[in-house]
Amino acid sequence: MGSDRGRLIASRADPAAGVGPARTPALAVEALSFGYSDRLALDNVAFTIMSGEFTVLLGPNGAGKTTLFSLITRLYDARGGAILIDGHEVRRRPSRALARLGVVFQQPTLDLDLTVRQNLHYHAALHGLDRATACIRMMEQLERLAIVDLLRRKVRHLSGGQRRRVEIVRALLHHPRLLLLDEPTVGLDIAARRDIVAHVHQLAAEDGIAVLWATHLIDEVFDGDKVIVLDKGRVRASGSVSDVVAQTRAASIGEAFEILTQQELAQ
Repeated sequence: MGSDRGRLIASRADPAAGVGPARTPALAVEALSFGYSDRLALDNVAFTIMSGEFTVLLGPNGAGKTTLFSLITRLYDARGGAILIDGHEVRRRPSRALARLGVVFQQPTLDLDLTVRQNLHYHAALHGLDRATACIRMMEQLERLAIVDLLRRKVRHLSGGQRRRVEIVRALLHHPRLLLLDEPTVGLDIAARRDIVAHVHQLAAEDGIAVLWATHLIDEVFDGDKVIVLDKGRVRASGSVSDVVAQTRAASIGEAFEILTQQELAQ
């Protein structure tokens, strides 16, 4: 089994094996299981995300979304299954895998006593970017979000929506292939939520970045998105919005989500 997985990993990363970089999944999760001392948090989870795909990890609170993100980012160590970022398995090649990953965590992680500029330069330095390159990239992303005027302000003086925008800029500085966002709009007002959801969809469409967006909010799902419904650690459905709706014979993705997350109770 181990040798088979090794050949699979190698073939995905090797253009000579018929899989070029454009066809290598930005993220591949294979037979992933993880448990805490008293319960199984993820049970045989598997899916792939390609470049340019906006994938919504849709699940109620406690479904296992944050645990999955912790495994992808190596905050936790997966003992069963495999996680590959751009063809690099996170346990075997953590540096190469994580270098291709940008993350916006559920809990804010900016330094409140530093300015926006200082926060961004610090993060860029961690990724080995020189100051000139960092300046060019941060200005590009700040302009796209219309928040250049925040550069000299300390983070503690920003609104929740402004902080989230800065975290998105920070996550993109090293040009990742995959962007993870864990419940990024929690606590934001309706206008800020709408703008951030639209902006990240635009990043996927225009820049070709793969996005995994975790949420329990149905209104953050767009018709063209791919959806993975996660409940009690299991993938209940996966596919386009129309596919998931058809599979459940529902009238909408909201109704489909309700059906999929309630069926366990009916069994």
